[in-house]
Amino acid sequence: MSVFIALLPAYVLSIFYRSFLSVIAGPVMADLDIGPAAFGLLGAAWFVAFAAAQFVVGWSLDRVGPRRTVAVAMTIGSAGAFLFAQAGGGVSAGLAMVLIGLGCSPVFMSSLFLFARLSSPARFGLLTSLFIALGSLGNVVGAAPLAIAAQHYGWRGAMTAMAACFLAATVLAVALVRDPPRTASSAPDEGLLQGLASILKLRPLWLLAPLTLFGYAIVATVRGLWIGPYMTQVHGYDAVSAGHAATVMAIAMILGAFVYGWLESRTGRAKAIVFWGTLLTALGFVLLALFGQDAPLVAIALFSLVGAAGFTYAILIAHARQFFPEHLIGRGMTCANFLFIAGAAAVQSASGWFIAAERMAGLGPSETFARLHWIFAALLLISAAIYASAPVRPKA
Repeated sequence: MSVFIALLPAYVLSIFYRSFLSVIAGPVMADLDIGPAAFGLLGAAWFVAFAAAQFVVGWSLDRVGPRRTVAVAMTIGSAGAFLFAQAGGGVSAGLAMVLIGLGCSPVFMSSLFLFARLSSPARFGLLTSLFIALGSLGNVVGAAPLAIAAQHYGWRGAMTAMAACFLAATVLAVALVRDPPRTASSAPDEGLLQGLASILKLRPLWLLAPLTLFGYAIVATVRGLWIGPYMTQVHGYDAVSAGHAATVMAIAMILGAFVYGWLESRTGRAKAIVFWGTLLTALGFVLLALFGQDAPLVAIALFSLVGAAGFTYAILIAHARQFFPEHLIGRGMTCANFLFIAGAAAVQSASGWFIAAERMAGLGPSETFARLHWIFAALLLISAAIYASAPVRPKA
């Protein structure tokens, strides 16, 4: 419970900052004078910084502990949050997103590190799912509430308020996070690169890698960047109505995380849950490509299906966790998280360039987004096919 009190507010903000841009896309692009490609890069900047920091975060958790790791990073993130609210152009906004990404980078991994050290392996998947589900309230805050706040106070006023929340969460985390007792181990004391090399030698993780790279990334990209523009450009919604649509998807993601955590705790079948959830997510994208433009409620229902079915993040981490030796828990989980976040950075950036290119080719929003959704479905199906060959658990 202490981990939830100390780090959950920070994780709510971490989820907020990876998903808020879609709701205020119009005013941000207009105010900063940027187009879809630059907007995609703006969203990717957070993920690039977050992903790049994961290797140092993993080493720091194993060698320094979560308390100092979180304190230093979140102080940097607080500065970035205030900078974003005052950004005068794409470059300064991008720099701010980099700083925020660095600030958020150790929050989730510190929580998982503490769960792994302080609770039994059987409870790891459930605790992780609960933490992700509750943290996903950041998706809700970054949807309709943000759209309404931006409408009344401007996007800069709304983001200044969120920066103040980031600073408060930093103070709370620094005050309450405690390092777990160190455990005696006969394992070698590996440095940053040695530990990474040991993790890369774990062959089962290579079969998890494609789905780790694309599964979360695609869902995060849809919720974080494109559901808002889709509803405004394809169905004529205004910003607040599009924010409500994003809220529905965010709630579906929370419910999905709760259901997946319950299923994993009851059955222990992490791999099966992730595999079938991924196939259902791919089906959601196929249906979006075929029928999403027909009616707004159909589109919202299908986005909700994608959000609920595709949020297998926690269960995939629980599956990967089984293959990490105890002395490399921090580095192992942050290596997996690197793939989650690096994938999101790549997909967000590439999707922005793709939409910009389709527009230059003269395609309308409906056809452009349909093509994007076909690509997402294909990536998920290929990743799931590779994942099917992964072992359920380590060999005894």
